[in-house]
Amino acid sequence: MRPPELAPLFASAQSLAGIGPRLAILMKKALRLPPGVVEPRVVDVLWHLPTGVIDRRAEPAIADATPGTIVTLKVRVLKHKAPPRGNNKAPYKVAVEDDTGKLDLVFFHAERKFIERQLPMGDERYVSGRLEKYGDNLQMAHPDYIVPPEARGDLPLLEPVYPLTAGLSGKVLIKAARQAVDRIPELAEWQDPQWRHQRGWPSFRDSLHLLHVPTDAADLSPGSKAWQRLAYDELLAGQLALALVRQQAKAQKGRAVRGDGRIRKKIIAALPFALTGSQVSALKEIADDMAAPNRMLRLLQGDVGSGKTVVALMAMAIAVEAGAQAALMAPTEVLARQHLETIAPLAEAAGLRIAVLTGREKGKARDAILGELRAGAIDILIGTHALFQEDVVFSDLAFAVIDEQHRFGVHQRLALQAKGKDGGANVLVMTATPIPRTLLMTHYGDLDVSRLTEKPAGRKPVVTKAVPIDAIDKLIERIRAQLAEGAQVYWVCPLIESSEKSELAAAEERHAHLVQRLGENVGLLHGAMSGPAKDATMAAFAANELKVLVATTVIEVGVNVPNANIMVIEHAERFGLAQLHQLRGRVGRGVRESFCMLLYKAPLGETAEARIKMMEDTEDGFLIAEKDLELRGGGEVLGARQSGLPEFRVADVPGFEVLLAAARDDAQLVLETDPELSGSRGRALRALLYLFECDEAVRLFRAA
Repeated sequence: MRPPELAPLFASAQSLAGIGPRLAILMKKALRLPPGVVEPRVVDVLWHLPTGVIDRRAEPAIADATPGTIVTLKVRVLKHKAPPRGNNKAPYKVAVEDDTGKLDLVFFHAERKFIERQLPMGDERYVSGRLEKYGDNLQMAHPDYIVPPEARGDLPLLEPVYPLTAGLSGKVLIKAARQAVDRIPELAEWQDPQWRHQRGWPSFRDSLHLLHVPTDAADLSPGSKAWQRLAYDELLAGQLALALVRQQAKAQKGRAVRGDGRIRKKIIAALPFALTGSQVSALKEIADDMAAPNRMLRLLQGDVGSGKTVVALMAMAIAVEAGAQAALMAPTEVLARQHLETIAPLAEAAGLRIAVLTGREKGKARDAILGELRAGAIDILIGTHALFQEDVVFSDLAFAVIDEQHRFGVHQRLALQAKGKDGGANVLVMTATPIPRTLLMTHYGDLDVSRLTEKPAGRKPVVTKAVPIDAIDKLIERIRAQLAEGAQVYWVCPLIESSEKSELAAAEERHAHLVQRLGENVGLLHGAMSGPAKDATMAAFAANELKVLVATTVIEVGVNVPNANIMVIEHAERFGLAQLHQLRGRVGRGVRESFCMLLYKAPLGETAEARIKMMEDTEDGFLIAEKDLELRGGGEVLGARQSGLPEFRVADVPGFEVLLAAARDDAQLVLETDPELSGSRGRALRALLYLFECDEAVRLFRAA
């Protein structure tokens, strides 16, 4: 249960004065709401931090004011000068003065009654805005603020500048943020006193107050003490939630699964190459986890082509050796069927019974698979989201592999786990996206990690070259010569349809163009095709009936055609580094020398140029992932927006890595000394978890 003192912060933003339904809709656009939150709340206003500040502290006399600057002036209203009747273009002017000089306040398309109410003749007012010189006269067009002397406190001398959306003014957000800050209750300090004291950080409440009601422009720097304090709070909340989740998962009784090695021996005998050192050590870690009485949660990360599927098969074989079943779940049908192709010959050699279940299996065929699965006649089931469905019942599921974990949410991982006896299946999650260490800590802190760092024997290096789009004709001629020698080519385009708005070379146009230039053996593969049509095209390419495959990024993960040795990526500047690296991994799998050609449109932006240079310089996926993190920031590398991973609301700050490492250590220390968070600091930390809405993760795993 959320502590009652936090209730005012989780009330609707419409509970703030001046925010009605129309403004709430605009705020929903401007504020980054967490997944699942449909209307802005007070806490969302607090986390909508300013990006800059307007300094209104200069209060000169009119004679001393500098044109072109923002000033706050105390003036008397002398005279209203309305424009001549019928002349809508002329402005409405109000002459004002102080003891040193005069000034015109200028209003275009103004409502006369409104201005007369704002600036009554003979009264004093504070006006704030940009001062300009017009001929010999000083003027201020549309002052930002006009307030009577008694309301001087309402005029923000340091005015925070917020990210806005059309129709939502900064003034509205300033007013809302100030009210939100006033609602922050006095909360017990959750940070370690010595750590906080060393850094000279303010309290939680004071930190938010300094960011929304700054006393100095420096308060709004992400390196400021207030911002750093809140960034650390967010990271600590995340690390604590993950550590709690991990503690919970480990404490839940799992199932000790031990095999006798007979099936694994047969698989190794059928492999065309020896296992790499990192495959052997990853398998040992997995086997040890499976044999332990606690529930297993391990992440296997390996670069493109590092042999994750073989490790997954060997691990699944342990479950089958123990008399149980295993499942492998992939995010797309193409990838599920690709796993089936890789695994099938090895499974056959080892006597494993495997089946595949995707959205395409329907009617009697599907019923037959489900019947065999329930009866225990299938050892390993490979599939997509279809595995989650209620009627998919295993005889005895002991081990589940989830591929490309970042495309699935925690809920889905649990749903598959729950299909094991007593909800206790062991889980291995895999990703071919090398994940930088910092992201492992923020997004996968609840998992143990194994890394595959070598490529299997026989993997050829891929020569990577950047080519300007103007040289495309020359490139096509080089490809023609390669095709004559038996080569096969992937040609990747970023979009399916061409549109008037976009200059991107669309896959369909490029396909038509290449058919003209290279003949009829050019195929087309894109996401809008039906499953059987995709399969038929892939099969024709794999069988070397098609020489060139023009495709969208559906071929990004897991497709395996050893004879294909050339990858052309059109508009490479539009892809992220991780994606470029994934695509390149489709070639270099056979005996031929392999090439990856990055077609780009000049001139390149700085980031795109850095990406393309990195691709030319290295094939090391882990190096590439670190560079990608540097270029794009943590939220984007794993496609956080698409995958439901947490995005930081405050923590994107200088010194992120240092703060993250400290937060991780702090969280571990807290749980070692107070695993139930029942001590005085533990209770304060519970409030922190609720503030950053990590309570969901904890509750979810408690329910598991």
